[in-house]
Amino acid sequence: MDTRTAHRMVAVPSGRVTLSDRRTQRSWPVELAPYRLAAYPVTQALYAEITGLRPGTARGDRLPVEGVSWWDAVRFCNALSRREGLTPAYRLDAGPDAEGDGITWDATSDGYRLPTEAEWEHACRAGTTGPRYGPLDEIAWYRGNSQERLHDVAGKRPNAWGLHDMLGNVWDWCWDVYDPEVYGSYRVLRGGGWFDEHWSCRASARRRSHPTFQVDDVGFRVARSVVR
Repeated sequence: MDTRTAHRMVAVPSGRVTLSDRRTQRSWPVELAPYRLAAYPVTQALYAEITGLRPGTARGDRLPVEGVSWWDAVRFCNALSRREGLTPAYRLDAGPDAEGDGITWDATSDGYRLPTEAEWEHACRAGTTGPRYGPLDEIAWYRGNSQERLHDVAGKRPNAWGLHDMLGNVWDWCWDVYDPEVYGSYRVLRGGGWFDEHWSCRASARRRSHPTFQVDDVGFRVARSVVR
């Protein structure tokens, strides 16, 4: 896999997904228009090509990038958009230490962006209704089989729509604020990681983190809107 294919985009059809939160016992439906989502998490090679940086502690071109904050991820999206002649999706009105309030998403942009958590879950499920889109050992690197380390992207079976590592390996940053009334600017993470038990590697599982935090089991994948 070279960097030209490392962010291969998959067309995701429109649909409806019901999100849920175990803490508040709430659930809410979301209608989604078609969009595109990367087949793999952003790799270390692609991140280094675009930013000149190799964050985190693990090393390997095909490993998912980790140790990146939510702010790092949105800046990467804009940089990748500019390189490909696309309109950046985000306007950053504050510095990298801001808590997530100084950014605006231009929904009309054709550039790269983070998926919403509804888009993430819809894509992860790929038409399935259970907690996972296949047997966990076949589709995900998690604590039970990862030897407590990262693994190259696309090393496990993809879901029915051709998306790899939607569960396990690294958590994916999403655009959404988790619960502003309780957690302020904390952003949503989805998917589970290499150090997580099986119960965290579910299509519906939600985690949160501050947008400036950098953790060794958190990465991201990019999305694009279908602009007409």
